[in-house]
Amino acid sequence: MKYMLLIYGAEPTEPPTEEQGKQVMEAYFAYSKAVSDAGVNLGGEGLQGTEAATTVQVTAGGERVVTDGPFAETREVLGGYYLIDVPDLDAAIDWAAKCPGARWGGKVEVRPLMEY
Repeated sequence: MKYMLLIYGAEPTEPPTEEQGKQVMEAYFAYSKAVSDAGVNLGGEGLQGTEAATTVQVTAGGERVVTDGPFAETREVLGGYYLIDVPDLDAAIDWAAKCPGARWGGKVEVRPLMEY
């Protein structure tokens, strides 16, 4: 089954120190390698900050509304994702628990993909 691991965390109020940034990136590089080495990685990327987001909506009348920023004002923001192919939800939860995004106050949402 294919699952999307959606990585959520608090919007940073200030940039991390060089050492903090290095620590986080090393953790993600190691996790990415583990997912790939296990043969379950289908893809994934980090996302730019919410300041780079654009939201698009089409009204009932067909008018396109484009606004700067994310869809909703929340404390947590989507920071990236992994797309994995594993046997079941338990395996997906195991991978989510190993993700650096599940630590340091963040969360990883596990969501199955629709199969058509």
